[in-house]
Amino acid sequence: MNLTHIEHLGIAVKSIEESLPYYENILGLKCYSVEEVPDQKVKTAFFKIGQTKIELLEPTSEDSTIAKFIEKRGEGIHHIAFATPNVSEALAEAESKGVRLIDPSPRKGAEGLNIAFLHPKSTCSVLTELCEDPNKK
Repeated sequence: MNLTHIEHLGIAVKSIEESLPYYENILGLKCYSVEEVPDQKVKTAFFKIGQTKIELLEPTSEDSTIAKFIEKRGEGIHHIAFATPNVSEALAEAESKGVRLIDPSPRKGAEGLNIAFLHPKSTCSVLTELCEDPNKK
């Protein structure tokens, strides 16, 4: 699979507003984007550190996957995302190697990226996201 770098780490939080002071005042990072992704029932906040981003994920609905994650496991690391030049190709390769897919084809995610998730039952219990920036093709 052609992965170029860790695109971001997704961290589930109950409240972005309550989490921001830690990332900005303690760690010294600057939040550069807050965005709601309605179809995923999530609000996101992004920080950049080197080539990698940190994505805070706040549920916007009690039935969102992030709300369910927090209820079951508490706040914390939710997923790791890898950048790839072509999500469709990466999905096909993963599936051909027996990896269970959550998303059989790419969909739009935060920041306009094409994304898809691999099921943690096939990825050593780590929810894995593949990200492709359509502007960098």
